[in-house]
Amino acid sequence: MLPAAAAWALLGLLLHLLPLRDAALVLIAAYGAGYGLLESTGRARPAPPGSGWQVPSSWVRGGSGRRRMWVWGALLGPGLATRNPYAGFGLLVLATAAVAGLRDGVLAAVAIGVAHAAGRAAGLLRDVRTIDARDYMQAVVRTMYWRVFDGYALLVFAGLALVTCVRVL
Repeated sequence: MLPAAAAWALLGLLLHLLPLRDAALVLIAAYGAGYGLLESTGRARPAPPGSGWQVPSSWVRGGSGRRRMWVWGALLGPGLATRNPYAGFGLLVLATAAVAGLRDGVLAAVAIGVAHAAGRAAGLLRDVRTIDARDYMQAVVRTMYWRVFDGYALLVFAGLALVTCVRVL
């Protein structure tokens, strides 16, 4: 979780060095509405999961367990360097930019990074005990059904951002 917290802290810092708050609110409303409609209606479907969604095997092949852990943790934990099938993940970056104040923005970014890494780690620990290599891709495909829920959540956040835009701008 440390690499995820560090990566998101840096992202939060960079986003708050630029005056992006108002633009981020407008983008949240547009992004949430657009992707929310696509996902909640089942119209947006990415290509089926494959090895292209993973950390390249050459980065971890032949390395020690500790090296593999750091590479996977640094890339998968923050979620910024791998493909995520949920559009809601992109909203998290915009939400980080929309938080008022440098300290609060960085703290929100760190919380997002830790939560994302913990969720990924918990899922991997669960799956490693119960799923063999052939069933893994089927398990990933089943999680795609959560995209409809993700779409509804995006619509809610789009509405909240729109209300905030009306009040703030």
